Amino acid sequence: MYSIAKREFFQLFKSIKSILIIALLLLTTYYAAKFADVIIAIAELSSEEAKDAHTAGLLFFMLLFGQLFVMALSHDVMNREIYERTMRFLVTRTSRTSIIAGKFLGVWLFWFSCVTAAFLVTIVFSKHFNLFLLAQTISLFTFQVALVVLLSVIIPKPAFSMFIGVMAGIAFPFFGFWAAFLQDSWYSALRFLSPYTYLIRDDYTFLVVFIGSAAMLLAANELFKRREC
Repeated sequence: MYSIAKREFFQLFKSIKSILIIALLLLTTYYAAKFADVIIAIAELSSEEAKDAHTAGLLFFMLLFGQLFVMALSHDVMNREIYERTMRFLVTRTSRTSIIAGKFLGVWLFWFSCVTAAFLVTIVFSKHFNLFLLAQTISLFTFQVALVVLLSVIIPKPAFSMFIGVMAGIAFPFFGFWAAFLQDSWYSALRFLSPYTYLIRDDYTFLVVFIGSAAMLLAANELFKRREC
């Protein structure tokens, strides 16, 4: 599992797309944090609200574009090797559960490294570290990575998963926010499927997002066990 995770982690850092996305993430975070004081003055934010204003760029990036970029980089995290018939060599050496766990862990560590670096950028300007906000952000990209692993198991061809991934990455934030604010309608139960429902609250209900991520990984594992490699 750990060798699979290590390989996936370093492969992501070697990709040109990854380097561009990391640069975009850090630049967005840097300039948003740099000019946060101007926004605080214009918006006349309270001292409590101003503490986290420097993270606005990072949160904006992850909430609106996180799923799209996770999909763009890792849409073929599973089906690439299944399609190229190289997965059969892995399944003879380790369990399928270890493969799923290793792939997920490698992608997750990549995004953890990127988000942590971005948070460090905000700390330079704000001189303030919000552990609660970091935990919420980790729960969000954990959900996003688990979803991409599940879709990569379900969709057999990398080209098709790329198309579906881009469409899902664009639609997911809009559907998520729409579902999060549904009230008093027969389909309002959809809001419980959206991670944003739990992230917009200022309590520890965001832990439900980790439970949803685990459920998707379990589903991916069961489906993968039934796949021919």
